[in-house]
Amino acid sequence: MIFTTLASADQLAQHLHDPQWVIFDCRFALTRPQSGRQAYAKAHLPGAHYAHLNEDLSGAITPTSGRHPLPDPGLLARKLGLWGVDRSKQVVVYDDSFGSMAARLWWLLRWLGHDAVALLDGGFPAWQKQGRALSVEIPVTRPSQFHAAPDDGMWLGTNAVLEALRRERMIIDARPEERFLGLIEPFDKVAGHIPGSLNSPFEDNLDMRGNFLKAEELRAQYESLLRGAPPGEVIHLCGSGVTACHNLLALEIAGLTGGRLYAGSWSEWITDPSRPIWSRNP
Repeated sequence: MIFTTLASADQLAQHLHDPQWVIFDCRFALTRPQSGRQAYAKAHLPGAHYAHLNEDLSGAITPTSGRHPLPDPGLLARKLGLWGVDRSKQVVVYDDSFGSMAARLWWLLRWLGHDAVALLDGGFPAWQKQGRALSVEIPVTRPSQFHAAPDDGMWLGTNAVLEALRRERMIIDARPEERFLGLIEPFDKVAGHIPGSLNSPFEDNLDMRGNFLKAEELRAQYESLLRGAPPGEVIHLCGSGVTACHNLLALEIAGLTGGRLYAGSWSEWITDPSRPIWSRNP
């Protein structure tokens, strides 16, 4: 059995020392980029490798890119190989922010053609709350070879989003409502959203404990939002192409598959002032 969306703490605990399972700690805070690595050094799941959002899971920022461009697939593939990932491995990813960071690696692995990747439901907080094993040891792994097969049909660039906007395709923004409405903007130079896009904050995918809603609940929630639009034609974005992956994971759980990521997201969209924006202060 392979896990392609979620793995529970119980399921991961049963395979904690399984050499066919590879675990990644993806803890990261946008306001404190080194805090995740520091937290990892203090305690992490046994055998987990640390993957840094800026350094490992993103490419170089340019004047026309968003804050977290997609990484070079060959470079990421080499890193994954050094971490012991190959086609035979089950990967599990986690963070301490409800999956908002770890979902990026979930999506990246699927982009590179590796479907056996799941997010630890409830993340580090749930694992810790249950009193499960933690470690400070850096794992020593036998390097493997990861063969990347990127599916570039899973994401869109800005020109394709502009064309989709002209064709009135559905666009869903995963940012919190106050950022979508331009009430606050802590990270980007321009506040607002792409005109005509809908807001579905990634937190809405979760229950009160911070676990993902059941598949049937997610399906009902997103079918109401989609209003008959084919899931495969929907474009998903956020601030920089990270938390939008959380919505794509939720849709995968719900069985509403095929949506595409606007990889540059809002932070790339606003690099050209000629692109339309909805703002509270036009």
